[in-house]
Amino acid sequence: MKVEKLVVGVIGLGMGANHLKGAINYGAEIGGICDTNPEKLAKALEDNNLPAEIGTADYHDIVNNKNINVVIIATPDQQHRTQIEECLAAGKHIMCEKPLALTRDDINAIVKAVEAHPECKFMIGQICRFTPAFVQAKKIIEEGKLGDLYFVESEYAHDYQHMFEANPTNWRSDPDRNGVVGGGCHAVDLLRWLVNDDPNEIYAHGTHKLLPEVTYDDANLAILKFPGNIMGKVFVSTGCKRNYTMRTCIYGTKGTLIFDNRSDTFQAFFADDEGHGAAEPEIIPVEVNNHNATAEFKEFADHLVNDTPITTTVYEGAKTVAACLAIIESSKTGKIVNPDYNF
Repeated sequence: MKVEKLVVGVIGLGMGANHLKGAINYGAEIGGICDTNPEKLAKALEDNNLPAEIGTADYHDIVNNKNINVVIIATPDQQHRTQIEECLAAGKHIMCEKPLALTRDDINAIVKAVEAHPECKFMIGQICRFTPAFVQAKKIIEEGKLGDLYFVESEYAHDYQHMFEANPTNWRSDPDRNGVVGGGCHAVDLLRWLVNDDPNEIYAHGTHKLLPEVTYDDANLAILKFPGNIMGKVFVSTGCKRNYTMRTCIYGTKGTLIFDNRSDTFQAFFADDEGHGAAEPEIIPVEVNNHNATAEFKEFADHLVNDTPITTTVYEGAKTVAACLAIIESSKTGKIVNPDYNF
């Protein structure tokens, strides 16, 4: 059933502040926003010229507001399952920030809850699928300009140290929140999307030298085997001493792409008619928008209003987490793991 009018509630105003902007840019009505941090709440109200009365520190005010029909969940990962289940029970359409959840049990429960409420639409916020450079790369791949893919790699390189200096016990230090799932899911989902398939074998190694505040490995390297004899590599570091990046390389029989989410150009090498590789790259300009919440919300809104397809379904979110959990398992056991994509 198509939705005639979108009235949006936002729970969590960290990344949720970007999602709030995305909903406003689309033209949706904002029915309520929530954060337990009074400073974040006040800033979001002021920055967006919203009336104070729609702000709350209790997310149940969003869930129980009958005028709100769309909820954006952008809270810490550990809270997603409970809030998704409550919003579905209240008849809300949901866009949830990545990752879908942190454990297999929670993923299974969320999938079952979404299936039990077909009247409610659900989207997982894998925002890399809306990053301009990544969208352009996907288009080049689909046009066949790279030929057959044989190797793909991406990385999630981010330094969490400043977050722990501000608050050593913040939610990212929870033992249940491994950095591979919490942040590395970006790189894993990106490769799944670009290859248009799921890795069926994963072998990984991890190390812990950077963040004493966490109990999990703060760096992981994973080798992925995709169908079609495509090799993959994912590097995740949540304590690396460099600027944030998702540097990505795609290798095909006819060309190569080198790009990231923060540069205004990327490099493309295309073979000539004789199959010889270019000596110099073609420099392709792109917009820099590595948190393109406006495009992301537009896809969800169009899905609700016009019944257009949605790419980041609950199953896509679940499969990405399943691959991430396989990386963690392989890092711990030293064995090849076959991810379980059955939900």
